[in-house]
Amino acid sequence: MPQIEANGTLLNYELSGPSGAPVVVFSNSLGTTLAMWDPLVPHLRGRYRVLRYDTRGHGASQVRDQPIEVADLAEDLIGLLDALNIPRAHVVGLSLGGMTGQAAASRHPDRVISLTLMATAAFMPSEASWNERAALVRQKGTAAIVEATMTRWFTPHFPASSPDAVTPVRAQFTGTDAAGYAVCCNAIGRMDLRPVLDRITAPTLVIAGRDDPATPPAMAQEICDGIRHAELVVLPNAAHLLSVEQPEATAAHLLGFLDRHRGAPEAATGAVAFETGLTNRKSVLGEAHVERSLNAAGDFAGPWQDFITRTAWGEVWGDPRIPWKTRSFVTLAMMVALGREEEFKLHVRPALRNGVTVPELQALLIQTAIYAGVPAANGAFRWAREVLGDDLA
Repeated sequence: MPQIEANGTLLNYELSGPSGAPVVVFSNSLGTTLAMWDPLVPHLRGRYRVLRYDTRGHGASQVRDQPIEVADLAEDLIGLLDALNIPRAHVVGLSLGGMTGQAAASRHPDRVISLTLMATAAFMPSEASWNERAALVRQKGTAAIVEATMTRWFTPHFPASSPDAVTPVRAQFTGTDAAGYAVCCNAIGRMDLRPVLDRITAPTLVIAGRDDPATPPAMAQEICDGIRHAELVVLPNAAHLLSVEQPEATAAHLLGFLDRHRGAPEAATGAVAFETGLTNRKSVLGEAHVERSLNAAGDFAGPWQDFITRTAWGEVWGDPRIPWKTRSFVTLAMMVALGREEEFKLHVRPALRNGVTVPELQALLIQTAIYAGVPAANGAFRWAREVLGDDLA
């Protein structure tokens, strides 16, 4: 993933999705990376243009061991939008990311289309406790507090029942730079956003976990009391990292909110630049496959690669009127009907990344048997097994 300078800091970011779609920017929690949004992003793929980034001092973003305020993190976010030539965006943040979102929306109301605040607060007592945590991490690293943190982030039975969800989060936390973590701890300790909440004019959704000991629902209510037009949702069976523990429920509320504030229906994308189509193509098919295709094209097939990149991937897949999940359904069904094995296999895994579930894929192939014939569906079931293997179990 690339880095870009924003507000004087190098930020690691990922931007993907239809070039013509509204941008949703995600800001991560303390002690995580942009990967914390992995369970949520597939629900948005192809309907919105998704921008994720590592907060300064986290992940692959620059570590600057100097005192900051949450306002500085807000300027990082706005600087990222400036660097990518994005005039306005929907802003989504969890915990520290939600604090960043509050500060950004209060300081730059013209840049925020809507604001979604998850498991966060406008004020976190006490400064002394945050400074103590920062000092401990500087001395012993984040591994010294990982167990205590995981008990706050997830409900008691979730780590044992869903190790595949928790293990990556634990790795993100223990991999966080000690200084980067400590600087943000100190900033949270000094933070008090309550006086500026009434400056937030963007439509606002606040999502809290009913079982969150770190930022309990009372803190979410305090935000709603300050942002008088804010909506509050409390998720059951969810602690602090609710987007990881309850991604389906979180995504349902988030998408419903975003869709209500999406704006007027988009027009068709029209002619687009090669680089725009290339971004969409890599987002769907993966960078490795696309680079192999381009490198193997040579002078003879080069114009063809240019054509499909601009037209198929720029104009068609870049048209936000149909979500990528729907496009994946249509593509797979047509490849089954036409007997296009190579193209079907090419699009199976991208379909799963675009939000198609294995049961939905099964139902799709059964339906193609009705309209395209049993032999066609027989072949498609075989192709799916060849590509997905144990993922179908």
